[in-house]
Amino acid sequence: MEKTKKRNGFASGVGFILAAAGSAVGLGNLWSFPYKTSANGGAAFVLMYVISVLVIGTVVMTAEIYLGKRAQANPVTAYKKAKKKLGWLGLFAVIIPLFILCYYSILGGYTVKFTLNSFNRNSEILSSFTGNIPEVILYTAIFLVLALVVVMAGVKNGIEKVSKILMPALFIILVLIAVYCLCLGEGVSEGLNYYLNPDFGALGFEGILAAMSQAFFSLSLGMGIIVSYGSYTGNETKVGKSVVMICTFDTLVALLAGLAIFPAIYHYKAVYGSELSDHGIMLLFSSLPLVFDNLGWVGQMVSFLFFGMVVIAALTSVISLLEVVTQFVIQKFRAHRKHAILYVSLITFAVSIPVSISLGFALTAPSGTTPAMQICGQNWLDFFDMVTNSVLMPLCAFGSCVAIGWCIGKPAKRTDAFNPAFLKNALEQDGLSLGKFGMMFAVMVKYVTPILIALVEIFGVIDIIFPKNASGTRIFSADGLGIVLTAYALFAIAIAVYFIFFKNSYTGCNADEHGFTEAVQDEAYKTEGEV
Repeated sequence: MEKTKKRNGFASGVGFILAAAGSAVGLGNLWSFPYKTSANGGAAFVLMYVISVLVIGTVVMTAEIYLGKRAQANPVTAYKKAKKKLGWLGLFAVIIPLFILCYYSILGGYTVKFTLNSFNRNSEILSSFTGNIPEVILYTAIFLVLALVVVMAGVKNGIEKVSKILMPALFIILVLIAVYCLCLGEGVSEGLNYYLNPDFGALGFEGILAAMSQAFFSLSLGMGIIVSYGSYTGNETKVGKSVVMICTFDTLVALLAGLAIFPAIYHYKAVYGSELSDHGIMLLFSSLPLVFDNLGWVGQMVSFLFFGMVVIAALTSVISLLEVVTQFVIQKFRAHRKHAILYVSLITFAVSIPVSISLGFALTAPSGTTPAMQICGQNWLDFFDMVTNSVLMPLCAFGSCVAIGWCIGKPAKRTDAFNPAFLKNALEQDGLSLGKFGMMFAVMVKYVTPILIALVEIFGVIDIIFPKNASGTRIFSADGLGIVLTAYALFAIAIAVYFIFFKNSYTGCNADEHGFTEAVQDEAYKTEGEV
């Protein structure tokens, strides 16, 4: 066979771990996790979150990494190699990141703006900035270009090299900011008590579900990223060890974010007597800037470092989202990487414009009025977020458990299909060896974790259709029903598109990356498994 170039994959296990951790560490770690912790029993929530990472996060991540690793291909081909009829899950895993990119890139643009404006009172610009659509579009474009340049350089020369620099930098900056905020003095102890005081009575069933949901979403599961990154790993990458390190890094970042945020907010409350919003966009772009601006020039430096860190978190997440879609376009359509990333970025940028306009209306609308440009009672950003995070991603993660738990190995007897011991042996023969944890993984991926993911899906849908009012009573929401029906309609469309256009056609593999010889590409056609 003709000599070929080295595959476009991660050069080291460390590079893969940092890149995957970068995909997991995002804006959710910096606003969602701290708020959910404080609202659901403090340390009790953290304990339940860690348990959820173990029983949901590590299992789904192991399944997704291995799906990609065994296929050495994009998510569509990876699922087809597990079982041809499951290939639509791979298409779904490509569509979800595309939807997320359309709004996440806008928030990334916000982080760039707030970083550059750190020395000019960020607390005063949220309304004027969000209402200035040309400026929002400009910063969204700047942020997308930063991500585009990295993905254009490829996995080894772009994503891996950048992750090896950005992820340690993010962690160091976060530690420094946390130490500074813990030393602010007045109000710090109250902030820590609010954040970490264990209160199992406040946890409750809803708190447990929130911990399960947070563990699921914070690790970038169910959106094709881990499958895509897993496909770029080689035999030297130990799946089990990598999963433990990625989950540990992600959890540490989330905990450290809370150690920085709540002491700062409670310090402000103690000094100025004002309550500040502690979740969502208002926490990141309104409350924290107000805290930093009132700490003088030191606060401005902290603001610059903090928002620079947030840029890193958002950038590594968007890079991974872009790579999932770009990888599929390259491999399915034999496109050059530079062309593929340009196409994907242009689509993302075009859709981000109306999303940014809708968000601007939502953030600047006078109190008591209904903002313009809403879908099902939500601005476009929240609509996209609810469709993907609350409905679609759990379905995709559930599918990864099915693919690994029920489609690997060919049982000689019907009873073997239900036997975790058979699955453990089949996985070891297939190439996934988890040592003494092999049997536990087989039980979890086959039975326990899919049930828990189903609970996340069911109660997520219930929260959308029957949200709680101010008194805590659930009420029916026609808008919520519209959101859920839209999500399931997209689900049905993806299935139809797959079976019409992709089921019986070649959907590519990593050997189709530009620069490989035709001999290797032709060989890939023969070895795609069930396709």
